[in-house]
Amino acid sequence: MARPTATSRALSQNFLDRAGARRLAHLAVPHGRTVPLLLEVGAGKGALTEALAPRCRELRAYEIDPRLVPVLRDRFSGAPHVRVIGADFLAARPPRTPFSVAGNVPFSRTAAVVDWCLRAPALTDATLLTQLEYARKRTGDYGSWTLLTVRTWPRYEWRLLGRIDRRSFRPVPRVDAGIVRIERRRTPLLDAGACRSWRQLVELGFSGVGGSLHASLRRARPRRRVDAAFRAARLDPGVLVGEVAPQSWLRLHEVLGA
Repeated sequence: MARPTATSRALSQNFLDRAGARRLAHLAVPHGRTVPLLLEVGAGKGALTEALAPRCRELRAYEIDPRLVPVLRDRFSGAPHVRVIGADFLAARPPRTPFSVAGNVPFSRTAAVVDWCLRAPALTDATLLTQLEYARKRTGDYGSWTLLTVRTWPRYEWRLLGRIDRRSFRPVPRVDAGIVRIERRRTPLLDAGACRSWRQLVELGFSGVGGSLHASLRRARPRRRVDAAFRAARLDPGVLVGEVAPQSWLRLHEVLGA
């Protein structure tokens, strides 16, 4: 069967070369480790699938493009632990046993894939290739933090593991890519009872009312307590909400969370 070479703009396809795939696989599952179950987002032509296969006991490679599925199945027919699934990854039901996710994520579907991962109760980690700007924003690399990162911080650690030049893709996208690692903490930073007050506090802080974090928090907390919390976190009252690192949010929550 001939290999399909055309790409689909509707599917936001940019195929990663072998060198980039090997690097991503190494970061997803470092040398010397083997994960029991790994799900791949968008297997494409199989470059990353090939690099991931030796690093797990079971690999479920999802590919939404029906033109690519037969080629993938033929390519990995000799690897019984690799299962090529011709379906949309986002429609998959998360496994009930611990699992990892890795993938060269279609840039247009990044937010949806990340949301799927964060909602999966048994997910242990996700290593995703995204637009570099997205990766930097979510991991605080710009010196600022987003609502999603801060809200999930007690349960998940977000890290930027590196970047991949746009010329490593075919077709070549307009921007470089970043490698984001989202890892579930073995021990959450807050207990289950504090999670609700954490979400409420963070969402209030990011509401944007008042022009500063201090002003936003004063909408629901006495000023003296907000002042005390800012002193405890060593924050200037004029600080913008995006400039507050997750560690400082934890200190704010200690004072204001009740």
